[in-house]
Amino acid sequence: MKLQGIRVVDLSMFLPGPHLTMMMADHGAEVIKVEPPGEGEPNRHLGPREGDFSVYFRNTHRGKQSLCLNLKAEAGREALLRLCETADVFVEAFRPGVVDRLGVGYRAVVARNPRIVYCSIAAFGQSGPYRDVPAHDLATEALAGVVSLNLGNDGEPAMPHVPAADMAASLLAFGGIMMALYRRERTGRGDYLDVAMHDSILAWTPNVVGEVFTNKRAPVVKHERTFGGSAMYNIYRTRDGRHVVLGAQEIKFARNLLQALGRPDFLPLCERGPGPHQQPMIDFLRATFAQKTRAEWVEWFRGRDISFAPVNDLREAFDDPHARARGMRLVDEAGREHIGVPIRFSDEPGHPKFSLPRLGADNGRILAQLGYSDAEVARMAAEGAIASG
Repeated sequence: MKLQGIRVVDLSMFLPGPHLTMMMADHGAEVIKVEPPGEGEPNRHLGPREGDFSVYFRNTHRGKQSLCLNLKAEAGREALLRLCETADVFVEAFRPGVVDRLGVGYRAVVARNPRIVYCSIAAFGQSGPYRDVPAHDLATEALAGVVSLNLGNDGEPAMPHVPAADMAASLLAFGGIMMALYRRERTGRGDYLDVAMHDSILAWTPNVVGEVFTNKRAPVVKHERTFGGSAMYNIYRTRDGRHVVLGAQEIKFARNLLQALGRPDFLPLCERGPGPHQQPMIDFLRATFAQKTRAEWVEWFRGRDISFAPVNDLREAFDDPHARARGMRLVDEAGREHIGVPIRFSDEPGHPKFSLPRLGADNGRILAQLGYSDAEVARMAAEGAIASG
């Protein structure tokens, strides 16, 4: 696999960092999750459980090892630094300044291993006026203006139900780490990455900043091309109370639809682009879609060259034949479901391991690899420098 031979030390928690390092584990990296004593990784305990682990944990920590260290103890801190001497990548997601106070910040780690790629993920990054402001996904999306774009039919901001800032940061950190590892092959030195969730979600707005950058104003959301101002890029309710979408605005698709529905006279509205002038066509399509059930519309659109889709719920999405064919729903030997691997190589494809570590399960083996004797490990346990669940 592509990342075989890469060792990753992961101190991050919740979603962005753990998702990032799980992607690396899926492609062959050895990921050592360093957890604090007590409860360990919080998402071990969040949401529904199957067996000994939460579904959240198994979809962010498969294939990893667990080393439970007390970094406030000198021996625990030294064990981590010794581990970093053997590592290629270090990921942390504490609030800025915490790793320095613990003695495992970038300067301390790079002094032990100049080749390491050290990645810090934080809500607002390591600099700027919001550096020390506590935040998770929702707050960063709100400050980035993204929540203001997510309006319900009542015109009020709605909760963003996908953690876009978390996942954007995860993916951008993943890309940054890959670039740093590639560059290291030529220079022999690692690097430091400062990844902010706020930066990451702002970077995901190129298709909606036209008005922002040209006219220096916020967009009128309901008139925007991708937010409801276009009849051909919209959500429609069906007779049975379900929903469908039209999902592409190219004129050829509008022409195909309107001719099939006997209303080519609406085509000039589409040719003028999005905006309030399209309301008559939106009203027509709302009335039209309300005449059939979702299943009937799926059949009606089958084989037509028009971008259309039913609005699936998340259960339907993972049961969808396309998702199954692409391997985005995996089932292990115990019959438990997992999110699949989205990065698909023809050579050396990813191979997720469904094993999950109990808290501190790999303490003894990893410390032995680092040169600790059984007596030293026992002393560290007695002193509270290591622990297990």
